[in-house]
Amino acid sequence: MFLVNVEGAVFKEDKWLIIWRSEKEEHAGGGLALVGGTVENEGNSVDILERTLRRELLEEVGIEVKTKLSYVRSTSFMLENGSEVIDIVFLCEYDKGEAYAKSPDEVDAVYWMNTDEILGHPKAPIWLKDSIRAAQKLRHR
Repeated sequence: MFLVNVEGAVFKEDKWLIIWRSEKEEHAGGGLALVGGTVENEGNSVDILERTLRRELLEEVGIEVKTKLSYVRSTSFMLENGSEVIDIVFLCEYDKGEAYAKSPDEVDAVYWMNTDEILGHPKAPIWLKDSIRAAQKLRHR
């Protein structure tokens, strides 16, 4: 059985919302990432991925995004404990709220970075770079 994780490639003008993950995080702590989280079991549900992402954005960094979310890409990976994860990235346009590290157990810092800053950053993992490239391509279709 897979865990399902969602992430938001949130843009405002020509910048992306990027977090510095807390060292306390079990997976990928201490690096740059998109905001996201694991989908919780709700039984029969509608728009569970989108609602999960909206909740995570509000809980972790205190922002809201506009209504339309667009699928960017999906990947799978294995956690250190052997759990298998499906990760789904959505393109989101910033709507309101002041982004800050609202959940210190998950987020150490919040940045608005342009694509080149992310792609050139030594602490940006390859999966973040690939997600930003895909989201950037989708924005400019």
